[in-house]
Amino acid sequence: MNDKQLKWLSYITCIVMFCATFGGMVVTKTGSGLGCGQEWPLCNGKFVPAYTVSSMIEYSHRAVSGMAGLAALASLIAFWRYKRDRRDLMAYVIGTSVFVVVQAIMGAFAVVKPQSAAIMALHFGFSLIAFASSVMLALGMRRVEQAKESVDRDRLPRVTKGFRNLVWGTTLYSYVVVYIGAFVSHTDSREGCSGWPLCNGEVIPELTGGVGIAFMHRVAALLLLIVVAVMGHFAYWRNRNNREIQMLGISAAVLCLLQVFSGALIMATIHNEEVYVFSALGHTLLISALFGVLCYLSVRAWQLGKPLEAKLQRDQGIPREKIV
Repeated sequence: MNDKQLKWLSYITCIVMFCATFGGMVVTKTGSGLGCGQEWPLCNGKFVPAYTVSSMIEYSHRAVSGMAGLAALASLIAFWRYKRDRRDLMAYVIGTSVFVVVQAIMGAFAVVKPQSAAIMALHFGFSLIAFASSVMLALGMRRVEQAKESVDRDRLPRVTKGFRNLVWGTTLYSYVVVYIGAFVSHTDSREGCSGWPLCNGEVIPELTGGVGIAFMHRVAALLLLIVVAVMGHFAYWRNRNNREIQMLGISAAVLCLLQVFSGALIMATIHNEEVYVFSALGHTLLISALFGVLCYLSVRAWQLGKPLEAKLQRDQGIPREKIV
């Protein structure tokens, strides 16, 4: 396979992974997790279940998750055969393959035997890592194609170690916030805090039960907005010669801000189930996009944090002593 074919394979894998992640969100937000009963891989004892809304939602998610696994396997084989010398691309495709399998196994166990809210939140976290890995694979292959058009593309200005560490810390913390948000959903604590931005009309409510869980998520999300805004500021103003880093930083800040407003929209529609489902899905989609952007920015900060000579040595196989 040539690079163009690999690029399109990575795009297809990313799209299918997105559909699988989105399907999992729909299952959770519509309460369709047991739409097929406590059976797997059959659905209510049938290979093709009788039509009910919950069973079709759950069964469709299973089918798309299976397609995601096959797409990840195809990408793993193709990149191992044709791009095994690119450690970054191999890391992305292995991450996609491993985590799509892990989240599928966890999903099967959740159906057969009910799991705790903590485990179910981790299930979403793993599916998000699989999706983010597929995003990085697609963007990585896009860079490979672009590199052919400009020999100077890899001679971008380096980023500082401090900025790199800030990006890494922001990405790791965003995963913590994602986990807390999923925990809110799986403990059914969404109504723990009524109103927005205050929680039950108070700046700091009584931190017990669902109220404490929901309030913890709000505080964590506010802190994430501050951290991402700071990171976006440095990305834009300290990297004026690197348009890619600037745009990634701005994208992360905008997505995080939209994420906060979508949280407010959830509270405004929480008692209207028909509208709430869509606002909740939008909220989850935004955090998925934000996490994907932050993961890719982390990789680019790591790559551009290395001395240019070391990068040339890695990519071209040139001994260090021969690099001028």
